[in-house]
Amino acid sequence: MSDKVHLDRDHGQHLLREMLRIRRFEAKCVELYQAQKIRGFLHLYDGEEAVAVGVMQALDARDAVVSTYRDHGHALARGVDMGSLVAEMYGKVEGCSRGRGGSMHFFDRAKRFYGGNAIVGGGLPLAVGIALADKELRAGAVTVCFFGEGAAGEGEFHESLNLAELWKLPVLFVCENNLYAMGVPLEEAEAETDIYRKAAAYRTPAEKVDGMDPIAVEAAARRAAASIRSGNGPYFLECRTYRFRAHSMFDAQLYRTKEEVELWKKRDPLPRLQTWLVENNMLSEEELRRMESEIDAEIVAAVAFAEAGQWEAIEDLERFVLMDEAPE
Repeated sequence: MSDKVHLDRDHGQHLLREMLRIRRFEAKCVELYQAQKIRGFLHLYDGEEAVAVGVMQALDARDAVVSTYRDHGHALARGVDMGSLVAEMYGKVEGCSRGRGGSMHFFDRAKRFYGGNAIVGGGLPLAVGIALADKELRAGAVTVCFFGEGAAGEGEFHESLNLAELWKLPVLFVCENNLYAMGVPLEEAEAETDIYRKAAAYRTPAEKVDGMDPIAVEAAARRAAASIRSGNGPYFLECRTYRFRAHSMFDAQLYRTKEEVELWKKRDPLPRLQTWLVENNMLSEEELRRMESEIDAEIVAAVAFAEAGQWEAIEDLERFVLMDEAPE
């Protein structure tokens, strides 16, 4: 797979469509949450779409993805069915985790999407384990591990980077640095605020990328994936990005100003790419309207699928507790 990005009309529209799917999906999730259709925690991805969409362009079916509790965008960009995601947040058995995980625990074995992990940094050692197995069982497979900059303060961050480099494991570490670990500003939590520099302690190649630019992210991810597939061991990307919404639906956002949020919104990856495509005659108003209409129809169908879903039977609530009861 080439490490170059060929941005023709089709690919440019594909990137925009994927980011727009995530943005509109998240807006619907807010509506459903306020209507109490979705309960529990809800962590939205608005503003960070360029990271998920850009990275996924460098992957193929053999690769694995390990995500965080802010996993909606990753799952959609990976190709997990939207209906199964809404059903999961509804708690229905048709959900991707049979309704048992909710928003923070999306899972799809067929897509090799291994969470949705609610513990900060918890996906890092899982990714190392998956990559260790894949090194023996799936030639050329890459495991992508998404995590926030808050995970850099956890012990498993350093343990995972160290083992991945020692064993030359095929892991692409992707730090989604949105500048706030929940409500703690980066400069108040980390002495070294360039997270990618931490990878140098383990002799792992690393880059800092504009996480508000899907093309820049894709190009970096392709370089990283090509290096990993060549047997060079892990690679580290720090994507500087920003979430436009609160940390979660319970967050009052007292730690940042409205002016700061509005300043970052000027770098919103969706209108930036849309404007560029229009100016370069790669997107017409008619094509944009059709794209938006198709996405809206997909969301309507996904919600209808969840609404029609079934609650798990009371007698099944103790299933899957033991290993020999795991589903096929």
